[in-house]
Amino acid sequence: MYFAHLIVSLQKTFSKMERYIADNHRYEQMKYRRCGHSGVMLPEVSLGFWHNFGGTDVYEHCRETARYAFDHGVVHFDLANNYGPPYGSAEETMGRLMDDDFRPYRDELFISSKAGYDMWSGPYGDWGSRKYLMASIDQSLKRMKIDYVDLFYSHRYDPNTPLEETLQALVDIVRQGKALYVGISRWPLEALKIADKYLSERDVPLLIFQDKLNMLNREPQEQGILDYCADNGIGFISFSPLAQGLLTDRYLNGIPEDSRMSKGKFLRKEMLTPELLNQLKEWNAEAQEAGQTLAEKALRWILEQRGVTSVLVGASSKEQLAKNLKCI
Repeated sequence: MYFAHLIVSLQKTFSKMERYIADNHRYEQMKYRRCGHSGVMLPEVSLGFWHNFGGTDVYEHCRETARYAFDHGVVHFDLANNYGPPYGSAEETMGRLMDDDFRPYRDELFISSKAGYDMWSGPYGDWGSRKYLMASIDQSLKRMKIDYVDLFYSHRYDPNTPLEETLQALVDIVRQGKALYVGISRWPLEALKIADKYLSERDVPLLIFQDKLNMLNREPQEQGILDYCADNGIGFISFSPLAQGLLTDRYLNGIPEDSRMSKGKFLRKEMLTPELLNQLKEWNAEAQEAGQTLAEKALRWILEQRGVTSVLVGASSKEQLAKNLKCI
């Protein structure tokens, strides 16, 4: 037991001693797009911390992936208060990364966080009340060890809280210097229109809308959200671009034993119908003819849609991230 503690202590000491120097050519390896009618340029591929950066993950793997991302021009790190697991631990990982590697590069990073889903017990740890959002941003800043976030989102539409309450909280978070920009995620079109008008009238324009968009889920297009964003100077960033791995080669020959689908985690076995499998194989054949992987084709498809600014990818390793970056 003593030696185990000694090894952990030495690892932490070495981690602190090793100085990270970012790649001098990092901005030559990424393409950037203007986010709506703003001065913000986002990388075509951004790094999401939803999975793989929590307290149950190996920190050095998280660190290696984050370093690789930044070294390749991925300057946007996307988080939320309850990313982990456990809740809050992804932001704690971000705070550790700031201390170990990224504090000298803070002004080159575009860090976002969100609040809207369940975070703590009781009536004030969920949804879109002013009390929840104001408490959440303070907690997030402490966990990430930063003075402000570049972007703060309402993580989901709250049908029970007045929209004006949620939106005014976002306005006040910016005016208090805790965020530079605001965004919303997964709001219906009519609520998006209200948010756009309300925020613009208070000189805190809506920077960006985040939603699920991929080749299997095109709801933001079908519902008119992408067109509204494109027509009104609002950026759009897609999450779950590979449909939790369905839009990769992972399930083309069945369900691997170690896959999310085999464990029933986020994907259920009954989702992989014969019709879907045939469609995936067809898309994979098209990708191969173009010299791509299915994942590259899926990511590129999103980036080719009108109104899209960036695509959020998750990565369990730098090797997986490197594959995703090939879509650029």
